[in-house]
Amino acid sequence: MDVGVRLFTWLNGRLVGEDAYGNRYYVHKAGRQRDGREMRWVLYKGMAEASKVPPDWHAWLHHFTDALPDAQPITRFGWQKEHMPNLTGTRYAYRPPGHVLQGGKRERATGDYEPWTPA
Repeated sequence: MDVGVRLFTWLNGRLVGEDAYGNRYYVHKAGRQRDGREMRWVLYKGMAEASKVPPDWHAWLHHFTDALPDAQPITRFGWQKEHMPNLTGTRYAYRPPGHVLQGGKRERATGDYEPWTPA
């Protein structure tokens, strides 16, 4: 992680919460504002990847809500899936049948498709 960000956070940040992934969320302890709104930021655990921020914390970071996700009950519906970071570029990425890293072979196409052949 960038040394400057860590130093800025140590000098100016007040920890307000942490998510299930270990990301830590901060506000400016002196109440400093940017564009008329409270400064908020996140220090990622591990590699900085924006998709690691769960939706409830994303809403707080972007000022959709002022209530901290830790401080309010969040309504979850049966159709909602658990948050998952973007896995593209990792060994856990989805690779469909026929993908080069899955052997490059796939089953023949079925159905009524017939390739055009010149007469």
